[in-house]
Amino acid sequence: MNKPTNSNAQEFLKGKLLLDGGKLAGSFFHRAAILICEHNTEGALGLVLTQDSGNRVGEMIVADLPEHIKEQPIFVGGPVQPTAMSFLHSDTFLPDANVMPNLSVGHSLDTLVDLAESFSSNQKIKVFAGYSGWSPGQLEEEMKRGSWLVHPASLDLIFKADPAHLWKSILDTKGWQYRLIGQSPDDLSRN
Repeated sequence: MNKPTNSNAQEFLKGKLLLDGGKLAGSFFHRAAILICEHNTEGALGLVLTQDSGNRVGEMIVADLPEHIKEQPIFVGGPVQPTAMSFLHSDTFLPDANVMPNLSVGHSLDTLVDLAESFSSNQKIKVFAGYSGWSPGQLEEEMKRGSWLVHPASLDLIFKADPAHLWKSILDTKGWQYRLIGQSPDDLSRN
């Protein structure tokens, strides 16, 4: 017997990417790709993967971190609490991953130091200043207005893809109508 489906069931987007659907020109999120790290009835939290701050971890965080971490760029995770630090970390096997399989988000400097000091050739870390946040129901309303496109997240997209071209490269894989959005000029008055 088939179970009835509830068309009003809440779809939570934790572990997915949100992409500017072409309607966010002039906003902080113009041409952004955001990893949703938490999403529930209390709201959502995400990290923008596409905005390099121009600073290195060692320039912004005073801690005893290995050189390979100090040399990494800090990304602008969003406009909320720009001095708050978050980081994504991945490894071959993270049994307690809290975003998606083998990917966790953390916010503690002590945890970042511990991770940076542990040896794993497969470990990946990406550090962010600030985050993107939505109050209860806010992201759902933005989704209804078509502000965002949803795309499956992967460790390769998060850690290996070129952040400056991530938004456009994902749109290029989604079909011709999305390629048109990705190819549109920043300033539509120049079109």
